[in-house]
Amino acid sequence: MVRNKGKIILIASICVVALAVIGSVLIYIYGAEKRGQMAQEPPAATAVPTLQPDEELPTPTPVPTKDPHAGKVRSALTGEYISEKAARQRPFAVIINNIEYANQRQEGTSKIDVLYEALAEGGITRMLGVFQGTGKIKRLGSVRSARHYFVSFAREWNAIFCHFGQTSYAISKIKELEVDNLSGLSAIGGVVYKRDYSVRAPHNVYTSGEKMLQGAKKLKYSTKFNKDKMARHFDFYEDDTDLPSGERTTYVYLPFSAYSTCYLKYDKKSREYKKYEYGAKHKDHENGKQLAFKNVIIQLVKETNIDRNGYQHLYLHKRKGEGYYITNGKRIKITWRKNEEKGTMCYYDADGNVLAVNAGKTYIAAYPANRKTLISFQNKK
Repeated sequence: MVRNKGKIILIASICVVALAVIGSVLIYIYGAEKRGQMAQEPPAATAVPTLQPDEELPTPTPVPTKDPHAGKVRSALTGEYISEKAARQRPFAVIINNIEYANQRQEGTSKIDVLYEALAEGGITRMLGVFQGTGKIKRLGSVRSARHYFVSFAREWNAIFCHFGQTSYAISKIKELEVDNLSGLSAIGGVVYKRDYSVRAPHNVYTSGEKMLQGAKKLKYSTKFNKDKMARHFDFYEDDTDLPSGERTTYVYLPFSAYSTCYLKYDKKSREYKKYEYGAKHKDHENGKQLAFKNVIIQLVKETNIDRNGYQHLYLHKRKGEGYYITNGKRIKITWRKNEEKGTMCYYDADGNVLAVNAGKTYIAAYPANRKTLISFQNKK
């Protein structure tokens, strides 16, 4: 009995082990089949929304483009974008010495926005530089004495007029037009002007934006820009624009006198007119830059000697006249009209509309009408 019982236990144990082995094999085979199926089945596709017939795909939100002129405004003098701080500042107008010796030592002139040139006595020319934003003027000069027609030009821009010396005619015009001025011969002179003794006198007087602003504040002049007090000289195109008509003009020859002759050449690359005087490039010797202008205006004016000293008189009050506007390689005929009492001065195109000009610096030659035939637009070289 005992022997039979042992056999039974052995057989039972063998059966249990066999069943366990068979179960493990079956489990492995089943798992392998499942793994094979998973490997063969493709991944589930991403669901794509089905559009109804009247539906449209949503429009993507555009990324805003950064405004290159953000924080800036257009200058009333040049039409270019400048800082708000500069645009809030009242313009200054400075008499610039332009005899040959002084011309070769001029500084700060490339920072001027509107540059006038007109005859003074003896066939020489002087210039009036009008600009906005004293922060850009580190040194400017040399500064010379006032002439009454330059006072009138400064008044057109409601500018603070800066000069070192003056004629009696200029003093009268300053009083007549009530022009705020900074005279080098007054008590404020030492604040605004300084002599450079490395330059021969009287061509060695210079100023700076900081000094001019300091002088204006000491005299309690308003230094805030007021467009209503400035004449409407011209309007500005929104974009750089070629004149729709006109004569091709890449050279402008302006013989003010036998002594003072300037000319301008058009640079196609910069699209500006580069200035020459005394047979050489007219430069700002502070930075070595040649003076260059987007706009050239020739304002033909009646001119005579006012007395036996040879002082000039330009007929501007309640006057009108002709001239030329030149930009981007072309010129057109224009007219102008001025009234000193009303503070008006404007340029007009051939149709009588206010002249539109390109944004940029402007050169204005107040040129004697009786020398008009000497102006040339043909390069003599």
